[in-house]
Amino acid sequence: MHYYRHGETVFASLLPDLPLEAADRPTSGSPGLFLIDRDPVSGRSSFCVSDARQLTAGTEDVSWLDPARMGVPAPVLPKRIQHTIDARLLRTVNIRHPRWAEFAMAPSMQLPPRVRVNLLAVGDVGSTLLTALKLLGGDCIESIGICDLNEKAVTRWVTELGQVSWPWDYDALPEVEPVAPEDLFRCDVFLFAATRGVPPVGGGVRDVRMAQFGANRPLVEQYARQARQAGFGGLFVVLSDPVDPLCKAAYLASNQGADGQWDGMGLRAEQIQGFGLGVMNARAAYFSRQDPRFRSFLTDGRSYGPHGQGLVIANSLTHYDDGLSRELTDLVTTANLRIRELGFKPYVAPAISSGAMQLLLTLRRSWHCSSVALGDVWFGVRNRLTAAGLEIETASLPAPLFERLRETQALLREII
Repeated sequence: MHYYRHGETVFASLLPDLPLEAADRPTSGSPGLFLIDRDPVSGRSSFCVSDARQLTAGTEDVSWLDPARMGVPAPVLPKRIQHTIDARLLRTVNIRHPRWAEFAMAPSMQLPPRVRVNLLAVGDVGSTLLTALKLLGGDCIESIGICDLNEKAVTRWVTELGQVSWPWDYDALPEVEPVAPEDLFRCDVFLFAATRGVPPVGGGVRDVRMAQFGANRPLVEQYARQARQAGFGGLFVVLSDPVDPLCKAAYLASNQGADGQWDGMGLRAEQIQGFGLGVMNARAAYFSRQDPRFRSFLTDGRSYGPHGQGLVIANSLTHYDDGLSRELTDLVTTANLRIRELGFKPYVAPAISSGAMQLLLTLRRSWHCSSVALGDVWFGVRNRLTAAGLEIETASLPAPLFERLRETQALLREII
């Protein structure tokens, strides 16, 4: 173990004790381990380090999206550690988390090459998501278990998708199987698509996503507690609205002890992701193809924040235009209402763009759009799974854009 001091803080690094020239430019291999010390409730227990300032910052928040705004100087580190960060092979573990020693001994969120996925609820969103995963996920999904209160719906989808296969290559697509409620967490990935109280088409509700929070929160908390009891170590994905607050609700419920206090014995923050931003990103691309004023989004744009109010679409990172970005954001945020005005529920694009596509990108260790823990909120960002854990994309953000992200963070904090 090697120790390094930055101001009043002492860090411990468990990088291999190799000759410097052999470790100067790591490009592959097992991640190194770096121990940090910060509040275990509001933040991830482990993550992939992409900037040295993440080692010395006291808390996690939206400033992590632009490390120059983190308010801490970059520590001077030995070349071995800095090059390991550059190669995305440095993994942190927070020693104030009650299970830190367990996390230090095992890699963070290591999923097998082909996973078992269990899906709760095969309603409109769930069945569309299921169909897309069946057709597109053969390379990284071994099987899909489905569970629903409507047993006939389960039988229907098991039977129908069991009859979908390529001629003469009958094992190419994932098997779809029924799964009992008590076995939901015998899997690598759990997909929560259950919902209650979806406002009817024509009901006049403007914020359809947040209208479902009161009904869906007890549901997600119930299954988060079940995940705790099962000792679930895989990926817990929330697809139901409102995605971002439900992620935080799941985290808090899973880690609540008998005394009602946070005890860290449930789901880790980095295990929980919300899949809602993908469709917002896809809608931004749709409108950008329709209107040449937004065309820069297709090459240099970004989407941030929640699946709903507080969403931030940036027309460009290098040529940011606040007016154009706000106009594009409004088009994206209200796009679901246009489908409702036609008399339909807008679930196809969310199920595929937010659900199936982002899950497949996650499993393939590619950059994707999802809501992840960023301090005390779940915040939609571009991120990916690496051998060292979850990496959040960082970039140089224009001041007006960063201020919008701070406003969104404050909005999310008010919900829970």
